[in-house]
Amino acid sequence: MYNLIRKDLVLQSKMIIGLMIGLCVYLFLDVSSLWVGVVFSIAVAMNAVTIDEKSSVHILLNSLPYTRKEIVSSKYIVVLLLTVMVSAAIYVGNLAIHGEFTSLKNLLFMIAIAVTAISVMLPFCYKFKSSYLVTASIVAFGLYLLVVSFFIQDLNDRIRAFVEFLLTMQSTGAYVAFVASIMILYVCSGLVSFRIYKNKAF
Repeated sequence: MYNLIRKDLVLQSKMIIGLMIGLCVYLFLDVSSLWVGVVFSIAVAMNAVTIDEKSSVHILLNSLPYTRKEIVSSKYIVVLLLTVMVSAAIYVGNLAIHGEFTSLKNLLFMIAIAVTAISVMLPFCYKFKSSYLVTASIVAFGLYLLVVSFFIQDLNDRIRAFVEFLLTMQSTGAYVAFVASIMILYVCSGLVSFRIYKNKAF
């Protein structure tokens, strides 16, 4: 499985360098590092998935001495590693550009949001294709606007208040429970993706 992880990281190397440069530009413009980190983490993760979407790639992978579980597991490990790399880049970038340390709490929250989003996206990509995510995102955004316009008009304020509550929360036990729930979600996502991939014919 190590070679599968290494393969993904090598294939991603050029995009990673480009995204890191773009990330530094956004940090220099003093855009919220939290949301920039989430967007960049998801972008890198989805790129790692789209690289392997061709049937010929999966036929090749399945002809090698790897189980389908290893193929899926390696992708989840790579995505997690890339998310951590983006977080590290934000930490170093903020220190180098603004001379300030990024709060560990902010970094963990950024990783949590990115991992939650990726946990939903990966099974979707294994079931369909990442290109369908654009359509799904448009539909989800349309539903969001519908809810904000007609049902919960202060939804944005509620989300901001919830984010501020999480970032100012002092209870260690609550943070441990929050992180544990995210990791459980990620593991469950991996199990769903494995079940989908196991039944796929290439």
